[in-house]
Formats: sequence, structure tokens, C-alpha cells
Amino acid sequence: MTSVTVRRSTREVAEFVGARLLGDGSVELSGIASIQSASPGDLVFIDDEKNLEAALHSRAAAVIAGDFAAGRANDKPLLILAHPKLAFARAARLLYAKPVRKPGVHPSVMVHLPERIGDDVTIDERVVIAAEVEIGDGTWIGAGCVIGRGSVIGKNCELHPNVTIYPDVRLGDRLIIHSGAVLGSDGFGYVRDSATGHYEKFPQIGRLEIADDVEIGANTTIDRGALDVTRIGRGTKIDNLVHVGHNCDIGEDVVIAAQTGFSGSITIEKNVILGGQVGIGEHARIEEGVMLGGQGGVLPNKILRGKGVAFWGTPAKPVREFLRELAVLARLAKRD
Repeated sequence: MTSVTVRRSTREVAEFVGARLLGDGSVELSGIASIQSASPGDLVFIDDEKNLEAALHSRAAAVIAGDFAAGRANDKPLLILAHPKLAFARAARLLYAKPVRKPGVHPSVMVHLPERIGDDVTIDERVVIAAEVEIGDGTWIGAGCVIGRGSVIGKNCELHPNVTIYPDVRLGDRLIIHSGAVLGSDGFGYVRDSATGHYEKFPQIGRLEIADDVEIGANTTIDRGALDVTRIGRGTKIDNLVHVGHNCDIGEDVVIAAQTGFSGSITIEKNVILGGQVGIGEHARIEEGVMLGGQGGVLPNKILRGKGVAFWGTPAKPVREFLRELAVLARLAKRD
């Protein structure tokens, strides 16, 4: 596996991200960096006017900035547009080509026929693929991955080393799954025998379906449904060390930060943002556009609603209400 170095002119980058170019469009760019670590040839961005001077006097070759920089005369090329951070992320895709992988199956791979493997698929060493697996065109499967019987992996996916996919998991196109992720494991479901006090396992025979353009962080686990389906919607981004329990239904473009835990049968609607170490009880529902701050807790069967409303605390409440209650408690403490 080798990387490709790509050099682009500032004019090419500006056209690619839809920016207005001020200055020399022939200046070559060969990378991205922060203002502090920039070297000649690097592109940097600022989304706050207070950092403009630092960016202009850095070693960077060019700067992506908001409209606030449009009137500033400077020798350094400026790429001006409304959302500089988003443009910077897109410019990075232009300047950093994906690693070039030679398609093929490593001799150490254990493949159990019959299976369907698309064109330009790369399968690295020590991968184990069970029977009846389908792998779409252009997908890369890193070393040590295990793919269970009957699973389907879409096109142009990236499975980093040591990903485990249980049987009958359905993955869409363009997924990125980082090392150590476990997809489709049994949910935590047990029934107590009151006569003996022992617990017996409830059937975990459902499926896991993950839609297109999802990214899943390292050592994240997503359980299959018990009798039905666990679903992850298109474009959702899941950080490292997240656990999603069985029968959860997570919508499109949801962002979930590290160490968040979901009990079973939770519904998360689209465009929800969850901070780190959030905990959500079973059968809870978080409606579209809600933002829940770090270490927030949602009790079982509860509903959070309010598009664009930020919640915090345990049990989670709108931030203003939460802060008012803290202020009251502080005043009561002073009286004591």
C-alpha cells in the first residue's frame, strides 16, 4: 500500500471548493496544516477574524478564510467563502489522494466458496471470509478481518484491520470501519426464571443493517436485532468506543461521540448530535435535531424533542432549565 502525493495550484483548489480567489492562483499547494505547524506549500484555514493576522504571517502558502478577510491586502493567496472549515475539509480530499492498493486476494486469506467478490477488491493477509458473502467493487478489507456467513459489504468500503462482522450483516456503500469494530454481535437480552433465579438467553436472531456513507470508530460495537433489525442511517458518524444495543434505529446524519452507550430499542431521529459519554435507556426516543451534551443521560421510555434545542445533565433537560436548577441549588447551599 502506497500513498500518492498530489500538488495543486491555489486556483485548482479554489475552483474545487467554490471559493473566490484573491492573489496568485499559480502558487502550488502540497498539503494542509494548522497555523502553528504550517510549512511552505501548506494550506491553512481560519473561521474567526481574530486569527487572521497569525494566518497571514504563518509559513503557509495560502489561507482559506471567511468573508471577513475579503478586503485585506496581502501577498499570500486567500480563498474566500462562507464556510472555511468545510472548504478546508474538502480541499484536503483534493490534496491527499487515498492510498493506492493493488487489487487482489492475499494468499493467506481463507475464503469459503461460494462467495461473490466484485472488481478491484483488495483483501489483505489473514482475512477469513465465510460462505455466501458478497463484497462490492472497490472495497478494501484489512488484515485480520473476519466476515461471517451471508454478510453483504457494499462498494468502495474500507474495513481497517481486525474488524469482525457477524453473520447476515448488511453494509451499504462507502463505509469506513475502523480497527476492532464488532458489527452484528448478540444483544444483551436475558429472561429470568423466577423459580430458579437463573437467567436464560433471549433469542438474538435479528439483523444489522448499515446504510451508505457511515463511519464507525475503533472498538465500537453494534448489536444485531433480537427478533427484528438494528439500523444505522445514511451518513451517520460514530466515534470510537461506542456501544449500540439491539433493535436500535438510528437515523441519517447523526453524530455520536466516544464512549456513548445505547440500551436496546432506542430511536434516534436524523441530525441528532450526541456528546461523549452519553447514556440512553431502553425504548427512549430522541427526536430530529436535538443536541445532547457530554455525559447527558436519558431515562428509559423518555422522549427528547426540540429541533436545535441543547440538552444537558441526567436526567437530560434543556440547558437553560438545567443551569437555572444549578443556580437554585447553589443559592440553597449558601443558606446552609
